[in-house]
Amino acid sequence: MTGELAKRSYVIGQTEISARPLAPALYLVATPIGNLADITLRALETLAAADIVACEDTRVSRVLLDRYGIRRRTTAYHEHNAGEAGPKLIAALLAGQSVALISDAGTPLISDPGYRLVGEALDQGIRVVPIPGPSAPLAALTASGLPSDAFLFAGFLPVKTGQRLTRLEALKTVPATLIFFESPRRLAETLSAMVEALGGARKAAIGRELTKTFEEMRTGTLQSLAEHYEAADTPKGEIVICVGPSEATADEPEDIDRLLLSLAAEMPASKAAAEAAKMTGGQKQALYRRLLELKDAGQNGEIGKDGDG
Repeated sequence: MTGELAKRSYVIGQTEISARPLAPALYLVATPIGNLADITLRALETLAAADIVACEDTRVSRVLLDRYGIRRRTTAYHEHNAGEAGPKLIAALLAGQSVALISDAGTPLISDPGYRLVGEALDQGIRVVPIPGPSAPLAALTASGLPSDAFLFAGFLPVKTGQRLTRLEALKTVPATLIFFESPRRLAETLSAMVEALGGARKAAIGRELTKTFEEMRTGTLQSLAEHYEAADTPKGEIVICVGPSEATADEPEDIDRLLLSLAAEMPASKAAAEAAKMTGGQKQALYRRLLELKDAGQNGEIGKDGDG
């Protein structure tokens, strides 16, 4: 390539900066999730120096590249063409070229098919280099006010109601803050499902349009957030949901016993166990068995009417 397209440089303000040569490798380059000023200097230099820039959507990525005067060859690599495009990128890497992989926004491999390319590269002995930067899940987590010592990124939940509830039930007892992506159209429905599966008392936060002009972080309980978005118009923009871990998992066994007996006085045992599970984050089956034990003990006179023994 010659002329402008052959330039290995990037532009900041009015200054054009030459990019240093890049060693052959697969570079995973994080790009802004909204505000183009969030790009790192290392990311700019990597994109400017790479032989090939592989994009989730070349049209979306071209906006970023043009902003910083980067004139590199781009190729599409996404979920629908990974089977065809992946081997071509591997071949280029094996031939000694450098490939920079970027997604439409954020860190590659987070909810996109880049992990397949990375796996193939590692199998071929190709060096893989992370170029860290913006990440929507981490941006939302840090601004949510929820515990960040342990967290689980769970991606998008299933669209079908039954599968979504099953997935949430599986995540219910994870002792960490849960992070999800969601479509604005399904936000109210998903929050309602979270109330049903996780309990409405859990603390949560909704991040919308993070780093953009209309950025919003809304916090509260799952119940209050579900009620808000049920009544509000469908929000616009990218959505991240953060759900704090259950705060009731450390309840004393005696407290849980009293809760079970109190609920069982007003409803059938199975429903009482289900309600207790929602309130404590415990397993419904285990709580049901415990309730039966408490009832048997009461019938045998092992505990008094008030459960004091």
